[in-house]
Parts: sequence; structure tokens; C-alpha cells
Amino acid sequence: MAKVLIIGGHGKVALLLAPLLVAAGDEVTSVIRDPAHSDEVAATGATPVAADVQALDVAGLTSLLAGQDAVVWSAGAAGREPWPDTTYAVDRDAAIRSMDAASAAAARRYVMVSYFGAGKDHGVPADQRFFPYAEAKAAADDHLRGSRLDWTILGPSGLTLDPPTGRIETAAQGATSGQVGRADVAAVIAAVLHDPATIGRTINFNNGETPIADAIAR
Repeated sequence: MAKVLIIGGHGKVALLLAPLLVAAGDEVTSVIRDPAHSDEVAATGATPVAADVQALDVAGLTSLLAGQDAVVWSAGAAGREPWPDTTYAVDRDAAIRSMDAASAAAARRYVMVSYFGAGKDHGVPADQRFFPYAEAKAAADDHLRGSRLDWTILGPSGLTLDPPTGRIETAAQGATSGQVGRADVAAVIAAVLHDPATIGRTINFNNGETPIADAIAR
């Protein structure tokens, strides 16, 4: 059993992830920005905690993460205004503070939900609305890779609401960015959390035919 804290606990992926972790015997805490979402999160088996990670400094986040074994970053500004300021404030700055806080709190296992193809060479033109998000994720992912945490960065492709298949294809298998169901993304997060062989790896993936456990082992 591990104590896992999900940041962004009311997101569509997080709501699917929490029951998987609970079923695996983990003790799950889901951080939410809006206390009105507490009942929905509690129904997943997770313990809801209301906190605005955008507003918390490293010390506040360290207190939030105290006693946890693992952190899953599944939060995002999701286009909230003022844009692009909120995108940088959440997807870059708050994410980076959470990594520093995880180190301070000795919550060594850290799984970042990024996107397929994220990185400094993302290739998104500066005049496109997606550019600030691409820049923010590149900075956050780079900071995580430079940390001493036991990190895994996940890069799912375009997200859908399709039912789970339990099968994916990774970039290591030759996949290019396409689509993947949020339910399968949740299953991948749960799988990598319990697989030490995924530490220190970036795994880009989309729909495929390979069972998740086999796909992430490659």
C-alpha cells in the first residue's frame, strides 16, 4: 500500500484514476480547488482536500504533501482566464513548486501527466493559443527531469472519453500522436506508479494493441 496524492483530483482522468488506486490498496488523497466537488471525489474512494495549488507557496505545498509516498500531477489551468497568465501560473509555476515541495516532504515518487511531444522543441508557433501551454509543460517537465525525485513523465496523445481498452502503443513502439481514452490514461498512471522500472522515463503513448503492462515495460 502507498499513500498517493493526486493534484487536480476533480479532473476527468483523476476521477477515473482514484478508484483504480483504491482498488489496488493505495490510500488516495485528491486535491481539489473547489470544495463543492468534495462529494464527487469522495465517491471514488479518495479523501478530498480543498486547496488552491496556484496560491500555495513551496512551504504550503510541502505541508500538503507531508506523509505522502507519491504525487500525481494531473492538474491544469484548462484555459481559465486570464489567459495565458493562468496557464503559466498553474501548468508551469505551481507544478514546479509541487516538485520542490515533494522533495522537501520526502514524497519521492512523482508522476507528471504531460502530453505527447512535449518539450523545448515542441514546434508550436508562438502565435497559436496552445503555445503558452506547450511552453509551460516543457519547463515543468524539464524541472522534473533535473530533480532528485523518482519521476515518470507521461505523454498521452489527444484525450477522448472512449471506454477503457487496457491497451496502448508507445512512441518506443513507433507510435505517433493520435488519440487515447482518458480511462486508459488513468490505467497507465496506476500502472507506472506500481512499476519501479518506469522511474526516470518519459512515456508517450496513444491507442494501440499492446497490454498496458507490456507497453510500459518497453
